[in-house]
Amino acid sequence: MTTLINVPIADLAVATADSTLVTTGLGSCVAIALHDARQQVGALAHVLLPHAALSSQAPREGKFPSTAVPAMLARMRALGATGEIHARLIGGASMFGPLLPAGAVGLGVRNVKAARQACADHAVPIVGEEVGGTMGRSVYFHVGTGAVQVRTVRGDHVEL
Repeated sequence: MTTLINVPIADLAVATADSTLVTTGLGSCVAIALHDARQQVGALAHVLLPHAALSSQAPREGKFPSTAVPAMLARMRALGATGEIHARLIGGASMFGPLLPAGAVGLGVRNVKAARQACADHAVPIVGEEVGGTMGRSVYFHVGTGAVQVRTVRGDHVEL
């Protein structure tokens, strides 16, 4: 029986093979899914902002890519991850693109860029992405198989 673990906004969770990590309501936010296929350990973060400088509140580990990725890696290793860890990125939509001034870079684009950088900083290769666009998404990460199912508000389904 699979255990469903909900990952709220600006938070993260780590699990083993018998779990599915779920996060919903991704607009400009980015979900970062990390997976060790050999040990069947995974982590999912629902990052809110690209950098801590954009927040006045005390940061939670899952709020920014720069804090989420190292926290996920440490927790994965504590659960037995010893193999190569791969990443998948989901989200980063431009929800309010028409409202941006000409030439401005939207929050979704900045979140994706920061997530890519955080993965690169920790030598975690990105093996799949479902990012950008203008539509909200939800993520279902099946830790045992490594399958990441992405559902859009339009009803589209993509597997990474």
